[in-house]
Amino acid sequence: MPTALDPSDTREALRRVFALLASMEEHQKEKVIALARRIKPGLTAEDIRNPHDFPDLDDPDWHFEDGQLTGIQSVRFALRGLTRELLPDDEAGEPEEGERRGGGEGQEGSAG
Repeated sequence: MPTALDPSDTREALRRVFALLASMEEHQKEKVIALARRIKPGLTAEDIRNPHDFPDLDDPDWHFEDGQLTGIQSVRFALRGLTRELLPDDEAGEPEEGERRGGGEGQEGSAG
């Protein structure tokens, strides 16, 4: 028979998971931007949000890395929904969009 989780343990576990995902997402964003700029120098994070405007980004390696970023973001969004079920007061400790580390020139994945 499953045992109930202590809410404070759940909060701490989710806080740690969200912190790990934020770190993974920032690292992957940096990889996506760096690879895009190697393919076409001068691209901005905003440019990369619209890869169809830049035919040079029709590169399998770039699409792979961008897909990895999209996957990380999808996991974060799914866990945010689960968090609302587990902790209706939404105290899991996930930072808001503007509070994430490195929040300046980030970009959302464009693969879909």
